Amino acid sequence: MRNTFYIQISVSDEQKRFARQLVEYSLRHHKISNIWDHHDERLSKTRMLRYTGTLGEIVFADLYHLPRPSKSFGDSNGQDWGQDFLIRSDDQNFSVDIKSMKRRSGDLSSNFVLNIPAHQLHKLGSKTSHYFCISFHQSESRGTIASLVGFIDKEALEKGEIGIFYKAGSKRSRQDSTSFIFYEDTYEIFLGDIDSPVLTDFVRSVKGFKICHLKE
Repeated sequence: MRNTFYIQISVSDEQKRFARQLVEYSLRHHKISNIWDHHDERLSKTRMLRYTGTLGEIVFADLYHLPRPSKSFGDSNGQDWGQDFLIRSDDQNFSVDIKSMKRRSGDLSSNFVLNIPAHQLHKLGSKTSHYFCISFHQSESRGTIASLVGFIDKEALEKGEIGIFYKAGSKRSRQDSTSFIFYEDTYEIFLGDIDSPVLTDFVRSVKGFKICHLKE
């Protein structure tokens, strides 16, 4: 297992308000095709899906002192070509695409998964070098909590070092004995195979900071 820990922080009302503003502006002014538009049952979720993705970008930006997003898209072509953030270091540059989702709980297991559509991974012109996984849940006592699971090396996923590839139409069984069908070619990554997030003094100082460990 690559993931030795993940972190949780509190999401502020201001961050949520900013995300809602970006989403509402986008829905009014950016009439673009969403990646889920061809699935009828998901059309009604457009606003929430964009909100979750935008909030993830805002939380990541604030946590690592990066510029906040100025737009909220969620389209099939990717206005940023899979580069939500460009992080420069002495050794290399990291082009990060934030992957956010909602869960019922922040008590995460190593066998929980993140799905990445194959068309995103192999898109011509994509700038992504790493994905970053964020999960949101609602706590009665702590409000909205972000669980930052960590980084996925895109090259490792392409080489088959991590993740499982499912072709469109494949049937996937869940642990609770239910099942579903993949609509499109998809890579499934276990949270346990995701590299833990970077810890800094600032990250440790953020409201609600907590180090957590995936359940086996």
